[in-house]
Amino acid sequence: MPNSESIPRLLNSFTEKWSPRLVAAINDHHVKVAKLDGEFIWHAHPNSDELFYLLEGKLTIELEGQDDVVMQVGDMFVIPKGIRHRPVADEASIMLIEHESTVNTGDETSSDRTKLVEDVRGQY
Repeated sequence: MPNSESIPRLLNSFTEKWSPRLVAAINDHHVKVAKLDGEFIWHAHPNSDELFYLLEGKLTIELEGQDDVVMQVGDMFVIPKGIRHRPVADEASIMLIEHESTVNTGDETSSDRTKLVEDVRGQY
């Protein structure tokens, strides 16, 4: 029988910020976790929505031309495709659900923040 995955154990296994880890795949979508701190870059995902679920810490999603979204632990927010946004975190951990082709920096692929996703499925 397959084992369940321990997200807290996985989060405790690394310290890198803004470096997503792939924990599951569902059809053509990926479930990722990441640790965040500080400001990310402004970007958009032109072809897919992006779901944020706040596991711990504080997170604000700044949206271009719209009010900021201030998230509390346990909150979920979906950023519609094409909306420019920037996460700003204070020692946060998140779960993301996004299309398998999604790059963490969206349309800003030449950024030094662009990271390949580390596949950790089955390791925790």
